[in-house]
Amino acid sequence: MPERFPFHGRRLLIDQFAGLFNKGRAALVVVQGRRRIGKSAFVNHCGNTYADHFIRLEGLGPREGIGRTEQLNAFAEQIAAQTRLPKVRLESWPQAFQMLAGALPVKGRIVLLLDEISWMAIGDSDFAGHLKIAWDNLFSKHPGLVVVLCGSMSSWIETNLLNNAGFVGRCSWVFTMPPLPLPECIPFWRGKAARTSTLEKIKLLAVTGGVPRYLEELNPAQTAEENMQRLCFDSGGLLFREFDDLFNSVFNRRAERYRQICKALSGPAQTLTQLSHALETARGGVLTDALTELENSGFITCDLPFAPLSGTDQRVAKYRLSDNYTRFYLRYVEPEKKRIAAGLWRHRSLEALPGWDTIMGLQFENLVISNRDALLRLIDLGSRSVLNAAPYFQNKTLRREACQIDYLLRTRKSLYVVEVKLRKTIDHACIAEVQEKIRRLKLPKGTPCRTVLVYHGELDPDIEDEDYFDYLVPFERLFESQ
Repeated sequence: MPERFPFHGRRLLIDQFAGLFNKGRAALVVVQGRRRIGKSAFVNHCGNTYADHFIRLEGLGPREGIGRTEQLNAFAEQIAAQTRLPKVRLESWPQAFQMLAGALPVKGRIVLLLDEISWMAIGDSDFAGHLKIAWDNLFSKHPGLVVVLCGSMSSWIETNLLNNAGFVGRCSWVFTMPPLPLPECIPFWRGKAARTSTLEKIKLLAVTGGVPRYLEELNPAQTAEENMQRLCFDSGGLLFREFDDLFNSVFNRRAERYRQICKALSGPAQTLTQLSHALETARGGVLTDALTELENSGFITCDLPFAPLSGTDQRVAKYRLSDNYTRFYLRYVEPEKKRIAAGLWRHRSLEALPGWDTIMGLQFENLVISNRDALLRLIDLGSRSVLNAAPYFQNKTLRREACQIDYLLRTRKSLYVVEVKLRKTIDHACIAEVQEKIRRLKLPKGTPCRTVLVYHGELDPDIEDEDYFDYLVPFERLFESQ
């Protein structure tokens, strides 16, 4: 039976993966990214497409009673199921890696995926050291072998692999799997994509982002509201249950602390000082480590503004919740869990939710910013060097006024001020808003400054007639393939 959703997209990453086989020697690859983002599916596709042999071994998820013995037993079972070796009792990871190396085919291209590597290491603090020795003495000697270490727990990967002196210089490629870009989300609407309005797509992507596993659950025959009711506001829905499963499996005992951080960031972006006040905790240590891990795991983004003229990074950064599902869940699902479980949400209008327009606006901005490459192409910057790109903010001082710009781009010759609007009607007042923002930047006279409006909604005809914006970009154009 054909797959419901054949693998598609990720073309640049696929080409890089295929190029690993041209090296003529073994390659070690580390893949990070939030759970459900498609890391394993990507490696599976590459292994089955470009290799003669593909082997996937996965760690057991953390739970009570899981330790080294259980992980080794599962490892042995998986090797026996995918090779000609019988299942044997494994006593240690050096023994396990020795057996695995001996089970690899002698000839041909091979992809070996060690999936959820941090889970595999449960119960053995020396796991990374054993793996390093196995790479040096066994796997690296095998030409045509690509070993992929894959995981969602970024803190373990950073500590034990990327920042471990033993692995320095050994990784051929390290990358974080991003959400799907907008054009690659369209196939999830299947044959009904052309008949589904842009606003319907925006609403669903505002909840799912570009996370493939969530998009697989869409029913194109239903409206956006019906899909959201089924997935988020029904006690049996995937996205009703997903948050606790996601955070508990990735962050374990830190899950509640990280939930509180994400909750505090579920509105507008905040500086570290603002966030520490909201959480009533100190700025350093535990909080900064947590923010780093949440960022590496793909849930939040740290935006560091730059000086508009020089491009110099400014000292004060802001953190925003860039994972659309997490924001939607924390704002609208979690506070109503008991009522949802009791079936009291079945006939409630989603647009009547408190702050709906504001939150949808933030989700919409996330979609635009995370699809920067498509935006650059539409404003004629696709082939030019962009020196800086970030949401911009400046605090009020004695010499300057406060200013916030949805997205600011800097090239060698120009600044691009990007305004992002999701409204039923985009009225003429948005021109005055952008003019005021540019005035507050206090740019020297004659500084080239282009203006961009990315929008969805009915555009006031006077906006086009006035010809103020250098680029008017309807959001639906971001769905276009390059």
